[in-house]
Amino acid sequence: MAVVVVLAAVVLAAVGCWVAQQTYGLGITGMNNSNSWGLYIMAFMFFVGLSAGGLIVASSAHVFGIESFKRVSVPAVITSIVCICCAGAFVLIDLGGVARVWRMFVGLNFVSPLAWDMIVITCYLVINVLDLVWLVRGDERKVAVLSRVALPVAVLVHSVTAWIFGLQIAKAWYSAIMAPIFVASACDSGLALLLICLLALDRAKLFKFDRDLMKSLAGLLAVFVAVDAFFIGCECLTMGYPGAGEAEALAIMTTGKTAPFFWFEVIGGLAVPFLVLVFARNRENPACVVLASALIVLGVFCKRAWLLFTSFTVPNVYGGNGITLGTAAAQVGDAGDVWTTLGVYAPTLPEVVVFAGVVCAGALAYMILSKCVLPKCGGEQ
Repeated sequence: MAVVVVLAAVVLAAVGCWVAQQTYGLGITGMNNSNSWGLYIMAFMFFVGLSAGGLIVASSAHVFGIESFKRVSVPAVITSIVCICCAGAFVLIDLGGVARVWRMFVGLNFVSPLAWDMIVITCYLVINVLDLVWLVRGDERKVAVLSRVALPVAVLVHSVTAWIFGLQIAKAWYSAIMAPIFVASACDSGLALLLICLLALDRAKLFKFDRDLMKSLAGLLAVFVAVDAFFIGCECLTMGYPGAGEAEALAIMTTGKTAPFFWFEVIGGLAVPFLVLVFARNRENPACVVLASALIVLGVFCKRAWLLFTSFTVPNVYGGNGITLGTAAAQVGDAGDVWTTLGVYAPTLPEVVVFAGVVCAGALAYMILSKCVLPKCGGEQ
């Protein structure tokens, strides 16, 4: 009960900050005309990945007939629904003027990856809801058919999110491997979050999580981590190779302002969890699995930070007049010019409170859905 009260209090505080943002505009955030994306979009990327990972596990179980994985389908889909709703909330919050959301529907630009993302996320949410309803009803035939659509859509939803960044020529996101990197991080972070949730549900006696299944899922997580690390290594090699033109961005990632995020992911979010999970004895230990999973989730969150902010630091277009930063407060530090291609960004207190509020709202939604849905399934699929 105390946890619910704390979560609800944070949500109420976030609503107050969001109302202030609606009243005074995005100027109360740390964003400006040069750094037009910040914590909200970083969180959007993060939660889309968490959501996709959950649905990939649930859909794969029915597409490939993995009976043991079917037992976690309902918790996986619940996780997917909550995370995609959080992701959508961050997009709406980042828009600023929520009263003009209707323009997204009447003036949709189908050439824009942003339009693709809105369409695929809407379809993705509908698929999740139908999947959950049919799983609860025990309609295996419909679930099996839907899973054959859900699996590619789960991969597509994070690929389209990656293309929002990878197709921008003016930023250092301009990379053909961006979508595979996003999908790989979705698989490991989504499965890591699912493992944490399953163990929490087991502890709360809402779901019986078999230890053999935990060992199997933890082994799969180790594979996902290795693939994620491989793609990051490929990207860093391409960026740092002589003549590639990305050496400055790589230097900022490895030794500059975003280096703490980069190295935490590489060491804390990839190397350490892999070394923990690669041993069968550790995969049988719930404490080791939770530790490794938590580090992976935090590591992917740091990946979103270094990916987003490194790219704003190193524009691919030089020689132009740039744009005004928009605020006097932003014209400090390394961006003192009135007209510039660079800006200074740090999340403000309202941004942090709104971010925390959406996360807490997601936690509350997960608790409510789990208590309402899982007993109907007998605590197990």
